[in-house]
Amino acid sequence: MTSTIVTGAAGFIGANFVLTWPYASAGPVVNLDKLTYAGNLQSLESLAAQPAHRFVRGDIGDAELIRTLLREEQPRAVVNFAAESHVDRSILGPEEFVQTNIVGTFRLLQEVLTYWRDTLKSDPSFRFLHVSTDEVYGTLGPKDPAFSETTAYAPNSPYSASKAASDHLVRAYHHTYGLPVLTTNCSNNYGPFQFPEKLIPLVIHNALAGKPLPVYGDGQQVRDWLFVEDHCSAIRAVLEKGRVGETYNVGGNSEKKNLDVVKTICAILDELKPRSDGKPYADQITFVQDRPGHDRRYAIDATKIEREIGWKPAETFETGIQKTVKWYLDHHAWVHGVTSGDYRKWVEKQYG
Repeated sequence: MTSTIVTGAAGFIGANFVLTWPYASAGPVVNLDKLTYAGNLQSLESLAAQPAHRFVRGDIGDAELIRTLLREEQPRAVVNFAAESHVDRSILGPEEFVQTNIVGTFRLLQEVLTYWRDTLKSDPSFRFLHVSTDEVYGTLGPKDPAFSETTAYAPNSPYSASKAASDHLVRAYHHTYGLPVLTTNCSNNYGPFQFPEKLIPLVIHNALAGKPLPVYGDGQQVRDWLFVEDHCSAIRAVLEKGRVGETYNVGGNSEKKNLDVVKTICAILDELKPRSDGKPYADQITFVQDRPGHDRRYAIDATKIEREIGWKPAETFETGIQKTVKWYLDHHAWVHGVTSGDYRKWVEKQYG
């Protein structure tokens, strides 16, 4: 059965995607990941006995490697998760984001285009699916309508600007060369295997360690929260049923203020793993200086993907966050494996 190449699939969303991939019906997966700080093979341990999953360490910017993989695997689809994705890191070191998200995506597209033309003879059933973010749309006011697929791009961080550029390259390769592409723009993901620099796993980890729970500014920034397994099911649905050349916004229908998210996590931990001193975890909340250019609100209008493809999230924020907190409580070994070394240095540098 023809394989699918999934890039960045040792990272948070990519790992969940290959872990929930229907191997029996959808065929083998070749997992290409550079294994930067956020790529973690421990997340894929349950696939060790899965012969239909093959891991290859490599960079999407390595044109020769991509060319070899395409020739060897003859994939029916390429799903591109590979990206630098943390806004704070992009502020401190934007060059890596330009190299991976823009240059890397360009080189990947160029090799895929050559493969599609020369090997597949422009087979219209092939798909290149590019996974992107709602941050490319910029920020919203409290009463502004949610982002739709026709919202103008207005990225405000080096991260979102680099993702916007990659989105435009994908669109250009379809309109100029005919490459059968699909793009998804998702809201904030959360769930198992998320690297603890992002808000939800960081709060869980710090709370249990008795450390401050850092909240930027006044904590009133609003995000639409999407459980990662819902996001993965949406990508599979778009890959199967999406119209070539189209963009689909993927959201969780769960707008929440950052401070409310932190308080919700604290309340769940109070119930599941109370502090030894009997005090609430919310006592550890600490407000820190807001980051530069911090977007105030994101919100996703996901009516297009529901109307055209029939997808909508299975989890509410309330059910998804319960599952997430329980997962982190039950997976101490994984958490310990990622909360050391470079990660610890990064947290100390960022949050003092």
